[in-house]
Amino acid sequence: MWEVAPSFRLLTSGRPHPLHRAWIDQVRPRMVAAGLDRGWLAELIPPTGYVPDFLTPSPGGAAPAPSQEWEAITASPADRVRQDLDHLARHQGRLGPRLRALHADPPARLPKLTQEIETYWNLALAPYWARIRAVLDADVFHRARTVAEHGAGHLLNDLHDSVRWDDNELRVARWKRILPREAAGPGLLLIPSAFTGPGLRTKMRPPEPPQLAYPARGVGRLWEARPAVGAAALAPVLGRSRTLLLAELEAPASTTELARRTGLSAAGVSRHLTALRDAGLVSAHRAGHSVLYARTAAAETLLKAASASLARGS
Repeated sequence: MWEVAPSFRLLTSGRPHPLHRAWIDQVRPRMVAAGLDRGWLAELIPPTGYVPDFLTPSPGGAAPAPSQEWEAITASPADRVRQDLDHLARHQGRLGPRLRALHADPPARLPKLTQEIETYWNLALAPYWARIRAVLDADVFHRARTVAEHGAGHLLNDLHDSVRWDDNELRVARWKRILPREAAGPGLLLIPSAFTGPGLRTKMRPPEPPQLAYPARGVGRLWEARPAVGAAALAPVLGRSRTLLLAELEAPASTTELARRTGLSAAGVSRHLTALRDAGLVSAHRAGHSVLYARTAAAETLLKAASASLARGS
């Protein structure tokens, strides 16, 4: 959920973004066609400023499934939802019609909100998640190694320009309240994000642990084109058509689009995609009336290994 708000804000801003331009160009037309720019999220996530805390529940583990986070949002206490919406109204001046209805009856309206969040996830983030997740996992690995080699203080001082660990105190720019350790909840959650940058997003809601979402390392390479040079080595194993489809899925695409690009029949593309999905190399994500197919992390690893094999052979 820490990726939902900043990515949605990016899509609805209407401003060009050099880092995420390729993703925006692909996703924004789908989002508008689905009406998500006029729904619950459009009222909940303003162009700037505060985003309601109940949208980012404390995760139950290192990598919670999206459905777990939606269930946590649906189960948000009514008084907390109203408190967050009142805070949003003070920032924005007023609440829109959907949020006034949510304020009046959170238990009845939250399931509708989470349905829209699920639609947004499937359209904007799920088809790209293998790629995004690889960047986030690499950041976590780097930070864990930093702690092991240099200690937590070094990690925190290297996290973001606005964060400093000094004299047994964590200082965060623009935090206006003092949070004693005994009131902060268990631990501190550090959350790498692909879309948060360049700023730092925070959540302090005792007795939950404080959360810091910071720009992940390596985000600048997130949307770089990755030539599937290893595809040629896979063709004898997967077959030419399936290998071609894997190579074409550099960006998520529908069956119709893949048929147009490759010259294969739509029926043939569908049959090959089913086989690739059964093998765990392709994932399918509903986007409105169509289905987008994307390479999985396993497919990326396979292509990378094939490329390395070719390089050694040459």
